Amino acid sequence: MFEPELIHPVHRFAHRSIDFSRRIAVMAIVNRTPDSFYDGGANFALDAAVRAAQDAVDAGADWVDIGGVPFAPGPPLSAAEEAERVVPVIRAVRAASDVVISADTFLPQVAEAAIGAGADVINDTTGLAYPGLAQVVAESGVHVVLTHSLAAPRTSFARPEYGDVVGEVADFLRRRIDVALDAGIAPEKIIIDPGHDLNKNTLHTLEITRRFTEIASLGYPALAAVSNKDFIGETLDLPKQERTAGSLAAASMCALNGARIVRMHHVAESVQAMRLIEATMGWREPAYLRHNMSDVNEPAHGRPAGT
Repeated sequence: MFEPELIHPVHRFAHRSIDFSRRIAVMAIVNRTPDSFYDGGANFALDAAVRAAQDAVDAGADWVDIGGVPFAPGPPLSAAEEAERVVPVIRAVRAASDVVISADTFLPQVAEAAIGAGADVINDTTGLAYPGLAQVVAESGVHVVLTHSLAAPRTSFARPEYGDVVGEVADFLRRRIDVALDAGIAPEKIIIDPGHDLNKNTLHTLEITRRFTEIASLGYPALAAVSNKDFIGETLDLPKQERTAGSLAAASMCALNGARIVRMHHVAESVQAMRLIEATMGWREPAYLRHNMSDVNEPAHGRPAGT
């Protein structure tokens, strides 16, 4: 397993700290949109979105990512409408939990409203492409996720081409880190994301997954947003609702290659996978020790000893 040398291993959010040298955080996904990539609008109603977030916290999520607009091509949404979708969810989750909360947005006005409601992080799929967002983040002192993408959100980018996709993504992230630092965002507030599937085809995304160490080596906690994405469906020939095993495999591969945050739909299963990796690395103790720990062999649950 690759253990990246992080510039700042411990990141302090408003309500909790995470030591990314010993923790792989599970980020739950709550999209309050009628055209969500995965759930197709199941969490569009406010009560459904709040319930989904609380269920994720109860299932062990370290982090909840709340969005109001998909990245995929589609009609634009005004900042006021986007804020109306995400701010009430953020406010409700913050009132009930100390979980890390991110707002998945690229608009400065929405980011400002989300931070006012209690968001700890702005998860920006454009890598600070929109003027003013870096200033909002810097002045508020929250975290930012810098993501690689090439097209403007909600627009198409047909047949993306790369000479060396991982090298080009890493170079992009280095440049956006410099933009963030120049804007006054502290290095201990920066997280990076290579943008699985964002303006990339399946071969590109598989290459990023295989070579994730090169992203993690940039020195900032790296996020892997792999859950149920098209690269898994195209690789395994599976529809969205049958990609859980592939998602867990991809997330685990990225974690073993240095990812310190995984963005996932199936929280309980993802928490179990990441906690097992952490225990294997010696970062946490097993929940209990019983197997071969006494003078007699203890029978396994529901099975006789020795079978």
